[in-house]
Amino acid sequence: MQRSFRYYDLILGAFVAVLLCSNLIGPAKIVQLDLPFLGKTDFGAGILFFPLSYIYGDILTEVYGYALARRVIWSGFAAMLFATIMTWVVLAMPASPDAAFNAQLQPALETCFGSGWRIAIGSIVAFCIGDFLNSYVLAKMKVRMGGKHPWARFIGSTVVGQGVDSLVFYPVAFLGIWSLDKVIGVMLANWLLKVLVEVVMTPVTTVVCAKLKQAEGVDTFDTDTDFTPFSLKR
Repeated sequence: MQRSFRYYDLILGAFVAVLLCSNLIGPAKIVQLDLPFLGKTDFGAGILFFPLSYIYGDILTEVYGYALARRVIWSGFAAMLFATIMTWVVLAMPASPDAAFNAQLQPALETCFGSGWRIAIGSIVAFCIGDFLNSYVLAKMKVRMGGKHPWARFIGSTVVGQGVDSLVFYPVAFLGIWSLDKVIGVMLANWLLKVLVEVVMTPVTTVVCAKLKQAEGVDTFDTDTDFTPFSLKR
């Protein structure tokens, strides 16, 4: 009999909400901030949301294990794909000429939510590859470390997962639209900033994981786990 958990579904919901925000709100917007030591730095606005999905991924894998984290990743993938398709459908439907402000509203909606197909595909593919790698690396490090030094696997898995995520997303979405230097610069800046968020949040992640393990009565080690991503088995 498969056991149920008190907080697993709540974390799943939070994970999907963050993914939808990162995918729909400003994936193409480039922000410029004057940062200490770095000067004027360009990075994607999605960085406000996306690192949180990796923190949730760390919590899920650390507490519940790779198999349950895998189900959440596929839930996020399905939600992103559905939201992307429905956004295209809604924008493509003809606006009623009799409705007030439709003439102004349609272009505004297209600007806000009409991300190009390259951005949508890049975002979804990068998310899947990056999140599965993050979960895989964390699970393997946990077994190898015997459950000690959680900070090392939280940061290490993020370095790999976020690195591959950025490496996939920015060339797929923007190479040929932006200059090569721009793509590389934004890609590196986003990767470093995402890792920095993980470093800053690691004490919080560690405490949350410890509390969840105690509340759920579980601390999963993936010693005999089938790490294929193409499964929904628990």
